[in-house]
Amino acid sequence: MDVVPDKMERSGICLCVLCGLPAAGKSTLAQTLPSYARKKGWRMFILSYDEIIPEEGYGLRKEESDAFMDTQSSWKAYRQQVLRCLDAYLESENAPVGGTCTNRGDWDIWVRFARTAQDQQVLKSADDSFPQMSRMKSQPLVVLLDDNFYYPSMRYEVYQVARKYSLGFCQLYLQCPLNSCLTRNRMRSCPLPEEVIVEMAKRIEPPNPLKNPWEQNSLTMTSTVSFSQQDMELLIQLLGAALENPLTPIQDNTDQKEAARQCCASSVVHQADQACRRLVSQAMKDAKECKWTARTMRSLAAELNQLKTKFLEDLRKQALQGYPTCPGETVNMELVVSRAVGVFDQQKEDIIRKHATEPVKPL
Repeated sequence: MDVVPDKMERSGICLCVLCGLPAAGKSTLAQTLPSYARKKGWRMFILSYDEIIPEEGYGLRKEESDAFMDTQSSWKAYRQQVLRCLDAYLESENAPVGGTCTNRGDWDIWVRFARTAQDQQVLKSADDSFPQMSRMKSQPLVVLLDDNFYYPSMRYEVYQVARKYSLGFCQLYLQCPLNSCLTRNRMRSCPLPEEVIVEMAKRIEPPNPLKNPWEQNSLTMTSTVSFSQQDMELLIQLLGAALENPLTPIQDNTDQKEAARQCCASSVVHQADQACRRLVSQAMKDAKECKWTARTMRSLAAELNQLKTKFLEDLRKQALQGYPTCPGETVNMELVVSRAVGVFDQQKEDIIRKHATEPVKPL
């Protein structure tokens, strides 16, 4: 059998998804973990999305109330590019090349990824011929992906990469109260808009092994000011189990179908959410142009937002309970979203008519 040159020995590698709200303590944990990993003889590759994805990819410095949703399409494209970089790294363990990049943004991601890997000394180099470097390269490698990963579909993408290369896979969810995250965020030099964190708190779906079998190798830790020795020992045990039990490419596809349904449901809800936001925004603009009173405007806004929240919750439940949105089925996704949004639009109009016919109360 011919040996493919420069191929990475992938045994003894695991991908660990680090998820949680912004300011939950993920970066702090990522700074603490390497010293524990070295004691076990492991190498660490901290893949921080905040450092690799440029700020314009997030677009979180906007002041609009819809900042969270406005950033998702751009951010998703960057996130996909990071995964492609990781895939290329696992393929050869050399600095990834951007030959397939189609725009400057993609090239920037490749460069940032390569620089991060080089700085952490997890790339091959000319010094690999030395015995000390060879021993280091043979040590188990833990790749820690540091991002929010608030939807299961986002985490499943990493799981697919691990399965592709028969790597270990695990997840660590940092549980932190929303108020604590907001407080910590305010103390940052470049805090995120608070509405972004609040919105993410509404949407985040922690790992659920009962619902998603592929998430069974997961650990939830409560984030406080610092992490205890016991916390770190539990995390080391999680990583050790992942390293010792790599995934196999051929598995029962039940979990894959479930993840696909989750992904499609999230896509439907995401598209419907954007459309509903535009409808609500236009309704409020029309009401303002009609010179409705401030009191009526506040009441209208509250009812429309409440309607939107309940509508999206019901839509997600329908999608997960057999709504025809899974890959492989002959479904027109745009038609599904259009019909769902049409229902919301009718309910919205009912609320507007109700307020339009209400008598104006004197102040």
